[in-house]
Amino acid sequence: MFFTLRRGKSVQAGITVCCLIAFVLFGYDQGVFGGILHNDDWLRQFDHPSDTLTGFIVSCYNLGCLGGCVLNFFFGDILGRRRAIWLAMGLVVIGATLQTTAFHVPHLIIGRVITGLGTGIKTSTVPMYQAELCDHTTRGRLVSAEVLFVGVGIVIAYWFDFGMSFVGGAIAWRLPIAFQMVFALMVIVLMFALPESPHWLFNHGREAEAVDVLCKIYDMQPTNDHIIRERTAIIQAIGYNGAGNTSKSLFSIFRNDNVRTGYRVLLAWGIQFMNQAGGINLVVYYIPSVLVQNVGTTTRTAQILGGCINMMFMFGSILPSLALDRMGRRKTMISGCLGLSICMLLVAALLSQAESPNGHVFATASIAFFFVYMLIFGMSVNCVPWVYVPEILPLEARARGTALGVSSNWLWNFTVVMITPVIINRLQWKAYLIFMATNLSFVPIFYFFYPETSNLRLEDVDLLFSNGGDPVQNGREMSKVAVTGGLHRSSLSGDSKDAAGLAVPGSNQKGRVEMLEVA
Repeated sequence: MFFTLRRGKSVQAGITVCCLIAFVLFGYDQGVFGGILHNDDWLRQFDHPSDTLTGFIVSCYNLGCLGGCVLNFFFGDILGRRRAIWLAMGLVVIGATLQTTAFHVPHLIIGRVITGLGTGIKTSTVPMYQAELCDHTTRGRLVSAEVLFVGVGIVIAYWFDFGMSFVGGAIAWRLPIAFQMVFALMVIVLMFALPESPHWLFNHGREAEAVDVLCKIYDMQPTNDHIIRERTAIIQAIGYNGAGNTSKSLFSIFRNDNVRTGYRVLLAWGIQFMNQAGGINLVVYYIPSVLVQNVGTTTRTAQILGGCINMMFMFGSILPSLALDRMGRRKTMISGCLGLSICMLLVAALLSQAESPNGHVFATASIAFFFVYMLIFGMSVNCVPWVYVPEILPLEARARGTALGVSSNWLWNFTVVMITPVIINRLQWKAYLIFMATNLSFVPIFYFFYPETSNLRLEDVDLLFSNGGDPVQNGREMSKVAVTGGLHRSSLSGDSKDAAGLAVPGSNQKGRVEMLEVA
């Protein structure tokens, strides 16, 4: 170990800083390549690739990210959280090195795919790692802060590229690509001082190590009531998730069991679909082109406006990083989708008048709603899915379920990136109505199917799905109780209690919840 951190707040701060740097890297990776595609030296080096080849060079990164999620699905629970993060950062370093030293298109593509593999593993591990090593009362804020720092990474990449565009030569594009390695190496070093997830350790029979990690995080002794409650809740959740489960195959996460694991995996997959299908990458990837083609700005003006619009994404993410646990997941997501739908409707309405006598005025006015769109997205649909996926899944399925959920993000990221230039060119202003409709459709879907998870321990989320009622209604009731004092299981049908007074699942496969206690 290169260095150590003191117990308690120092360890908690180290975990948070490490996760934030990892997501700065995520944002930087997302944004860095878009700014070098028009660099003269880059174009000469790769023989002025066609639009189709350029599209593949850009999108092969997303395919690599999808592949990284697939790798994490099969191997993430075997590796554990720390080793998965190390693997992810190692792949990013290798991929960035290959991209920086590329002199031919195949060389560049291989580097981007390898970087994507690392990003896929990283994005399906880091939010889960943070969620499992923080208190339930701060989980929403801390994971939302990671997403805020995605915006920081995008802004750094955008303006770094913009500044280097005045330098010229190979360094103008090779240096921004190489800079990815700085963030990755910082995470690699920090991880040496950080613990493994206690949830993963408990789930792999390493109880003594898990208790030691809990004590280190909270700076308490093993006999402390809080440590006993946390330990018992995790052990109980492991036993309850596994009660009556004879299938330990990789695809057992799709089963219809006591805690409705398959349904919850579908919710995780769906919410990441919502993150991408509302048109965000139309703005992140293509806003300069959109401003030139649809609004009529100059290229340089479009670049500056594009950078400012992307900064709104970052500013919008500040609020949930401070208050998401008070805002709630459902209200934030529902109001956000509604707001995004209105923005897309207004953009379409204004651009539809672009050919009228005062068309320039209408087109210019539409820019304001791109700013508002990014602000609302940062406040809502940007952050909630990354928080929601690891917390909605049961422990037994968390690693594979998170990998599958995040794979939805990358699959639809790739799809939207590929189709956006086509629909913008062919449909013009009508293209924005498609994204208006998708955002609007998410409002009733989230209202009727997605339960509230704010202020619940990860283990308590199982109760939303295990008592035979409507998970959404259960979530409303449990969240209200949790805000007043917190929840724990006090009685499960057919189960016995341990020394802490919490139920430990026995042989009863139904495991019906009979009572909730206010802690």
